[in-house]
Amino acid sequence: MGIGRLVTGGLAIVWLAISVAGTSQGADATGAKPETTRQIDTSVAAPVDPGKYQIGPEDVLFVRVWREPDFTLPLAVRPDGKITMPLIGEVQASGQTPLQLTASLKELLTQYLNNPEVNVFVTEVRSKKFYIDGEMYRPGSFALVTPTSVLEALSRGGGFRDFANTKKIRVLRGSQVHYFNYNEVTKGKHLEQNIAVENGDHIIVP
Repeated sequence: MGIGRLVTGGLAIVWLAISVAGTSQGADATGAKPETTRQIDTSVAAPVDPGKYQIGPEDVLFVRVWREPDFTLPLAVRPDGKITMPLIGEVQASGQTPLQLTASLKELLTQYLNNPEVNVFVTEVRSKKFYIDGEMYRPGSFALVTPTSVLEALSRGGGFRDFANTKKIRVLRGSQVHYFNYNEVTKGKHLEQNIAVENGDHIIVP
């Protein structure tokens, strides 16, 4: 009987300790739950260099202002290159890097917030594209997110069709035409043909 009471009492003490620990971890002294440390998983950000990548129209951004949910939101850059933020209004985003836009927004937000902590992420690159046409299994448009050579670009086209002429691939860049011989480059010859792809390039595989 005495042993049973001791066991029951011991279980009650353990249950009480667990309840107190759970309460202290899930809430502060006022009963409020602590705010999560970050509102966005930065792994969804596009792999761009925030100090070099220039934001363009149609790019999708995520603006995060720490502890300010009203100013933390996804934004698409309009065709005129601007975004619209609460209270601030229109802000020029196109032509700026994510770091430059971060600095601009921080300066503008100081009119309304005390020392705001601002971060700007590019989540989708839509303003910079190249195109693959012709005898490929997966032709189409592709986002130009990171520096990409012609050889790397072709690898995204799904492979050559049976009758593709891989010796006479052309890269159309405005009024310029650059020639690319896939057979030579893949054998380590005339590597100067393997130029960096630029926004708007059309790679034609005859």
